[in-house]
Amino acid sequence: MSDTPITWFEIGTDRPEEAERFYGELCGWSFEEQGGPAGSYRVTTAGGEQGIGGAIRATEGQPPYAIFYAEVPDVADACRRAEAAGGKVVSPPRTAPSGLVSAHLVDPAGNRLGVFTPPTGA
Repeated sequence: MSDTPITWFEIGTDRPEEAERFYGELCGWSFEEQGGPAGSYRVTTAGGEQGIGGAIRATEGQPPYAIFYAEVPDVADACRRAEAAGGKVVSPPRTAPSGLVSAHLVDPAGNRLGVFTPPTGA
């Protein structure tokens, strides 16, 4: 995964409206509700041309979190490599209806990170 870019972030919260207001006021970010089967998903460009995009996700009873995502060519391979390097796969590769493949990992210190491969043609 040499030169793997961080291209997305996600903030999980049980209070997405409050988080949207906070980051909007603090950072000047605007959000667009994407909805979906997993609940609220509020997408932002977070910094325009210099920043990376991200979203606020409603956690629906899960603990709050903040996570960054590295874009990789093969999510399953990234999971194998993470485990070989001492990490753990906490959410195995899954494919969204759009074709996006993602997984959540934990590094040896316990920090969560995500990996994803965009849909073909994206």
